[in-house]
Amino acid sequence: MLNATPESAAERVYREVKGQILTNEIAGGELISEGDVASRCAVSRTPVREAFLRLEAEGWMRLYPKRGALVIPIGEREARDVVEARTLLEGHAVRSVVGDDAVRGSLTARLAANLVAHRAADPADIAEFSRLDAEFHQLIVAAGDNPLLADFFVGLGERHRRMTTASVHRDTGVAARILSDHGELLAAIEAGDAEAFATALGAHLAGVHDIRSGERS
Repeated sequence: MLNATPESAAERVYREVKGQILTNEIAGGELISEGDVASRCAVSRTPVREAFLRLEAEGWMRLYPKRGALVIPIGEREARDVVEARTLLEGHAVRSVVGDDAVRGSLTARLAANLVAHRAADPADIAEFSRLDAEFHQLIVAAGDNPLLADFFVGLGERHRRMTTASVHRDTGVAARILSDHGELLAAIEAGDAEAFATALGAHLAGVHDIRSGERS
């Protein structure tokens, strides 16, 4: 129950609904109503309306007066753009660290710890599984020591998480593939092989997110 001021209630509704979108509890294409969300969160419609407007401004939903809010599905173009951006950012980061033994060693230690935690996580807990997946890739970009690129990558993190949860929902075998692929990516970084990393990353992202080769639509 959200016993709070209208401002904090709106923030909490925003975080709850957005979290459900990112973890695919509210799927793309689903129409949700202010009334249903207000009832579930035990608040009036005013903070729900404020939260919906914020989510619409961020591109997560489209509002239809007197009908509700449509959660915008992940489009093929969006998926391709996110994968392309991630490929560029992660590849750049790895190329910048492979020649520095100390930085590379520190990164591989953090990635190994993440992978241990990821393997121990229950794939059925999609929120935690997708969080650890996003963290693995964020650690790589952060190691590149370019704050502007790292901040941009964090901005992609929510779309990354949503795509991952959608993929895990679509195919139960995706979770095992993610863990296997992360092991391969870690091995490439440990070996200081930026080209092997780039190849493995491309295969990983295309396979996990079902990105097929071809022209953009």
